[in-house]
Amino acid sequence: MREFYRFTDFPTFISICMSAARLVRTGDDIYALTIGQARDLAAGNVRYAETTVTADSHLSVGIAPDELAEALMRGRSDARRLHGVELAFVYDINGELGVESGERLLTWIEQYRPEGSIGFGLGGPEVGVPRSAYADLFRRARDLDLHCVPHAGETIGPDEVWSAIDQLGAERVGHGIASAQDPVLMATLVERGITLEICPTSNVCTGAVTSLAAHPFPVLREAGIRLTLNTDDPGMFSTDINTEYAIAHDVFGVDPAGLAELARESVRSSFATANIQQAILDEIDSVDLP
Repeated sequence: MREFYRFTDFPTFISICMSAARLVRTGDDIYALTIGQARDLAAGNVRYAETTVTADSHLSVGIAPDELAEALMRGRSDARRLHGVELAFVYDINGELGVESGERLLTWIEQYRPEGSIGFGLGGPEVGVPRSAYADLFRRARDLDLHCVPHAGETIGPDEVWSAIDQLGAERVGHGIASAQDPVLMATLVERGITLEICPTSNVCTGAVTSLAAHPFPVLREAGIRLTLNTDDPGMFSTDINTEYAIAHDVFGVDPAGLAELARESVRSSFATANIQQAILDEIDSVDLP
């Protein structure tokens, strides 16, 4: 399995990711993954997570629409009851499958929307998949009161980040590391308060950056952009959120106070309720820093 998850480039990662997704075939599989994720998150002291669900991939292998929704809701309820982790769901389009995948996804959301559904995203490849092609789908998602959180600027230049914020209405941008190449874009992200979801280990594993030392996190942070640390696909990249915080400290030189502020930013940039946000912020503030 370790060899299977050894990626040579971003297209290889997408191919392997889709192969793994095809093994998820029943509502019970969805439930097991949801509960397993909550268990792992709890082990890392995570209290709340907005987790990505590529619903169309699960529907395409034959999971019934109502079965998928029921499994997610059951998993969310038991994640809270068994592990003390509050889950929310972001539904993303796999860019590999095109606009039609987004159409199917929105139809499912309109008819079966589970409790805890808060976001609409776009993942997969960027090359040949312009963010602008999905503008109407994101408009419709906003009409359903879903927050817009597409990936952009991970393996391609800053133009796609511009498209994500100007044409898709992105409130957060997944990765967005190419923003470091465009000072005007960085200033715009600061001005509009748009958060970048930074995934250092993922970026190295997929070849988006050559090494952790070459990662633009320090440049983005110095520019004053709102940043959060994330794992992307933790099982595929052999990481967890604590590892990402350790990287921020050991490689990027973020001190304990800075790490605490990154944790606070992850709360403030979330779409959690005010009560959940305040409870987590209070817990962060209660920690005695070295």
